[in-house]
Amino acid sequence: MPETNKPTPEELLARVNKAERRENRGRLKVFLGFAAGVGKTFEMLNEASRRKQRGQDVVIGWVVTHGRKGTESQLGDLEVVPRKQVEYRGTVFEEMDTEAILARKPMWVIVDELAHTNVPGSIRGKRWQDIELLLDAKINVLTTMNVQHLESLNDTIADITGVRVRETVPDHILTEAEEVKMVDITARALIHRLERGDIYAADKVPSALENWFREGNLNALREIALREIAQEVDSDVSEYRKDKHITENWATHDRILVCISPSRSSLRLLRRGWRISQRLKGEIVALYVQDKPCTEAHKAILEKDFAMASQLHIPLVKVEGNVADEIIRYARENRITEIVIGHSKRSSLQEFVRGSIINALTKNLRDVDILLVAGEEEN
Repeated sequence: MPETNKPTPEELLARVNKAERRENRGRLKVFLGFAAGVGKTFEMLNEASRRKQRGQDVVIGWVVTHGRKGTESQLGDLEVVPRKQVEYRGTVFEEMDTEAILARKPMWVIVDELAHTNVPGSIRGKRWQDIELLLDAKINVLTTMNVQHLESLNDTIADITGVRVRETVPDHILTEAEEVKMVDITARALIHRLERGDIYAADKVPSALENWFREGNLNALREIALREIAQEVDSDVSEYRKDKHITENWATHDRILVCISPSRSSLRLLRRGWRISQRLKGEIVALYVQDKPCTEAHKAILEKDFAMASQLHIPLVKVEGNVADEIIRYARENRITEIVIGHSKRSSLQEFVRGSIINALTKNLRDVDILLVAGEEEN
């Protein structure tokens, strides 16, 4: 059996490029929250003060305290780079002076509100573009953002809150960050902060409670933020395992893999896998391995299987190659904890010539549960 956990040349090149990019750029740390008032700016300033106490050169490029006394208390004696004045339609606005920060060249700069849109006429349209410039100059950045500003979540957030977020940040900014720290409190605690007047002025509290700060909204946004952090951690763990050539499964949470076959219906497998994922609160994915050209009959079977996967909202992965090898590779690389597969229809002679898929799985995936489902539906 080939070594399925060995990185491909493409993966190795991607890692080298990523390492070089990080080596030649500043470090980015993002303080991520799910709503205003959770304490992102407070935490960021607190870390900046600690870094200064350790002798690091830290400056403030942009901070908005919103008049919150607790946040203002964290400013301390941190150096502030003066803001620049930008005129637009007869009104003067303040913006971060990125060029002044580049000339000052500190070790660390604080840049609040990552998703901010700059005043029209600015050199760069978005604050994340200013941050990219600072990172390219090897200046480390501390910044803040709420999860609803991620571009890929825009539709999801609109469905939940009824509000279309206009200021968005490309997802790659978060995935390329050196560190992402979740600043978290419960939805109920955040509402208490709001009612005490710790977030907005008293006259704005009733409207906030009826709109964005409804407890259901906040709980949903909090869950999204926690899942985003979990994905970041999961990616770090996977990268570490690949770097260290670790093949043993680390079952940090349940991941169910349903194996789809073109020779007979996999509808029962998909339903069983979905029920298991619901019971275990785990992730689920369906895998189809094409090892030979499909007949028209096979295509008809697969069409129904793929439709069922879509109906159950089960992600579908399609690959080509040896069936057993590809299942083993995918299971190892994605830390699958349970495989749902149908009984083999190969004859004894076919298994002797081509090998038994089940035997290969049980031999190579000793730390993965394998569920053989009998009596699949026939077309």
